[in-house]
Amino acid sequence: MVDLSCKYCGSTNIVRYGQTGGTQYWWCKDCERKFADNDALPEMKTPIKQISSALSMHYRGMSIDNIREHLNQQHDNQPSDSTVYEWITRFSNEAYDKSQAYTPKVGDVWIADETVLKIGGKNLWFWDLIDIKTRFLLASHMSYRRTSQHARTLVEKASKKAGKTPKVIITDKLYAYLDGIEMAFGADTQHVQSKGFSVQPNTNLIERFHGTLKGRTKVMRGLKKPETALLFLDGWLVHYNFFRPHEALGDKTPAEKADIAFPLKNWLDVVKKSYTEKVRKPVRISIDIGRPTKYATRGKRKRKGVKSKRMREKPTPMLAQVRMPKK
Repeated sequence: MVDLSCKYCGSTNIVRYGQTGGTQYWWCKDCERKFADNDALPEMKTPIKQISSALSMHYRGMSIDNIREHLNQQHDNQPSDSTVYEWITRFSNEAYDKSQAYTPKVGDVWIADETVLKIGGKNLWFWDLIDIKTRFLLASHMSYRRTSQHARTLVEKASKKAGKTPKVIITDKLYAYLDGIEMAFGADTQHVQSKGFSVQPNTNLIERFHGTLKGRTKVMRGLKKPETALLFLDGWLVHYNFFRPHEALGDKTPAEKADIAFPLKNWLDVVKKSYTEKVRKPVRISIDIGRPTKYATRGKRKRKGVKSKRMREKPTPMLAQVRMPKK
């Protein structure tokens, strides 16, 4: 009796279906599908541990090319760029969706800041807001501009995640925070602007936080589209809050400090959970970051009413339009 079940339907009504490269394949009589007897997800060839290792390396700042080289050296397996990106897309979305079901127990003082990065030749602003007590990253946001509306979106996302309104939000002297926080919380929240690193309160904490994002920034410079940047932003939020211990928190993760009993402890658990559930969710790509400013775009804008040289030229007659004279 073989102690094995179908990777797709869980049935034990299976028979041997030959070998390929030393790997035994099986045929399920119930769902009529073939699967390999190895530590890989259905419809995938790479073992689970290699996939989880690739995800961890990615969010620690390693490029996809370096990940492929590492897998080739350590496991004699060199997947394509698109394959590695598919792993990142699939499991980042699954981890992010699972993390949304938990509400952290955070403090009453939050701190916000923003940094700029070029994505696809355009300047994109990345906003982050964390809780001082737990270091929990409550919200991240992307935008082409730094307006009051974007500041409001950031703090409202953080309030929704925390399930509460903060008593104090500390920011730098960006004017957009003044109206953004006021529109979101009114007089319920005190807005404190940082007066420099030598005076408390200040944004030194979030500046250190942005220092930890150097790996994220290094990888994101190679991204070409805002959609891929958004995917990485969501995956990084899970990695930072749930999988990355902090020395300042006694080697605990921000999620543990915020009393979240998250069942997944690392990217290996994410991949294994996907294997157990046998569910493949669609990719969640939704983005509303406004339009780039004229300073963020490359090239010149075409003036209204001015036709290009090609449009002004008369079209050359096609051969089918030329009539030969009659004899």
